[in-house]
Amino acid sequence: MVPFSFCGDEMRLVSGTPPRLGSRAPSGGALFWPREQALLVADLHLEKASFFARAGQMLPPYDSRETLERLALAIRETGARRVFALGDNFHDDGGVARLEPHAAGMLAALTRAVEWVWIVGNHDPSLEKDAGGEVVEETQLNGVILRHKARAGETAPELSGHFHPKLVVEARGRRISRACAVASERRIILPAFGALTGGMNAASTEILSAMQPASAIDAILPAQGRLLQYPLWRAAA
Repeated sequence: MVPFSFCGDEMRLVSGTPPRLGSRAPSGGALFWPREQALLVADLHLEKASFFARAGQMLPPYDSRETLERLALAIRETGARRVFALGDNFHDDGGVARLEPHAAGMLAALTRAVEWVWIVGNHDPSLEKDAGGEVVEETQLNGVILRHKARAGETAPELSGHFHPKLVVEARGRRISRACAVASERRIILPAFGALTGGMNAASTEILSAMQPASAIDAILPAQGRLLQYPLWRAAA
């Protein structure tokens, strides 16, 4: 875990782990808030593979297991007592019913072990309480708004997901893409945590616009025990 300061409080980035579903890029990480003993994750997109399978596009059917395994490891690593999932938790509202028994048992065990709050997203706006835990549109934690999609113009501290940000850089003639968080003085967009989630360039106009107002916007990610910070946007002097 890599510590950094956000709105006067210590936060820690929890590294992602390499997925086993065909992608070479590391899966997205999570955010741990020590003072609140809270683990925050975004965009799990559980049961994405089964959603596409219904339309004949066959993907490895183990995405939910893998995502939940990584989530269990993050809870164990951090000692979190609360989990806040920031929307697009399932790939669609029918995802809960499609969980195969093993994955359903994993999820049930996790939601019993810790306090669990689901924040709904655009993929699962009618998420049922059958998933376990509490389901809300958005909430606040110690004065910080937790919602699915960053709200342009928001001036209160905010944590969100939705955009699946990734840092894209050119190095030694190679194009490298890594899941990252996007941070300003008062707002953070978390990377997608799910095993089968793609990503959007963190420097895209859509992400930078959603983060306004800000004086500076950076991509941040953990690497070998330290925080890497890449400037994405600076306000004109």
